Amino acid sequence: MKINFSIIIPVYNRPNEIDELLESLTKQDYSDDFEVLIVEDGSTDKSEHLVEKYKNQLDLKYFFKENSGAGASRNYGMSHANGNYFLILDSDVIVPKNYLTEVSKGLITNYTDAFGGPDAAHQSFTSLQKAINYSMTSFLTTGGIRGKKNAVGKFQPRSFNFGLSQTAFSKTNGFSDLKFGEDIDLTFRLWENGFETQLLEKAFVYHKRRSTIKQFFKQTFAFGTARPKLNKRYPETAKLTYWFPSLFIIGFDISCVAAIFGYWQLFFFYGFYFTLIFLDSLFRSKNLIVAFLSIITSFTQYIGYGLGFLESKFLKKD
Repeated sequence: MKINFSIIIPVYNRPNEIDELLESLTKQDYSDDFEVLIVEDGSTDKSEHLVEKYKNQLDLKYFFKENSGAGASRNYGMSHANGNYFLILDSDVIVPKNYLTEVSKGLITNYTDAFGGPDAAHQSFTSLQKAINYSMTSFLTTGGIRGKKNAVGKFQPRSFNFGLSQTAFSKTNGFSDLKFGEDIDLTFRLWENGFETQLLEKAFVYHKRRSTIKQFFKQTFAFGTARPKLNKRYPETAKLTYWFPSLFIIGFDISCVAAIFGYWQLFFFYGFYFTLIFLDSLFRSKNLIVAFLSIITSFTQYIGYGLGFLESKFLKKD
C-alpha cells in the first residue's frame, strides 16, 4: 500500500506559530507529494494571510470553522483530507527537514495504523522553553516515557506529533469530546478496536510548548484534570503512578509544616531530588540557566498536574 500523507494542523489565535511551522514544512527532504490542511478553530487573530504566503510552495488548504476545540478541529481536517495517512501536528511545533522521511521509513519498516513521535527543544528556543521541554521529557519527572522505547510498553501517542491512518480514523471517529487528554482517549479506543501503536523515535519535532511559568502551570493543571476522567472511562488503565504528583506536593506541604516545628529531615529528600534535576538538566543542556530553570519548571509541573488531578478526582463530578 502506498502511503499518502495529509498533515492536519489546528490553530487558534497563533498565526506566528503557523508561519514558522509552514516554513519548516517547505524544507522537507521528502521526495513524494503531501498535502497540508490548516484548520482555524474560530480564531479572532487569523492565519489566512500567512497561509497564502506558502500557497505556491505547499499543497495547502485552509479552513475556518466555529470554535469547538482542538480535537474536533483535527477531526474536521481529517474528514476533508485526501491522503490515507494523517499526520497531526500542534501549531507550536517546528519539524526538522527529515521528519516526513523518517515517518515514511518507520511505517515501511513496521506499519501500524497509529504512531507517536517524541519532541525536543530547538536551539533557538528561550532558556525557559528549554527548561519546560526538559521537565516534560525527563525520566526524573512525570514526562519520562516520551521518546524512549525501552521505557514503555504500549506507546500512547500525543497529539502534538500523532500519526493516524484513514482506516483507523473511520473506525474510531477520531478524537473525542474531551478538551484535554483526548489523544490518550483516542489511543485507548484504537487498542479496543485492534489497532497497534508505536513510537517512531527518529520522527521528532521541536515543540515550543508554553513561554511563561503561568501558561505552563495552566497546561499541566489541565493535564492533571484529564487523568481521573480517563480513569473513569477506562478503569482498567488506571495506575497508582498517576497519583505520584499529587502525593509529591502533599509530601512537600507536610515537610514544610514539619520544618516549622524543627523537623527538617523530609526536606533532605526534596533537596536531593531537585539537585538531581539540576545536574541532569545541566548535563543535557550544558547551560546553567536552563538547569536552574528546570528546577522551577519541574516543581511547577508537579504542582499543576497534582492539583489538577486532586480537583478533578474529588471536587468535579462531571
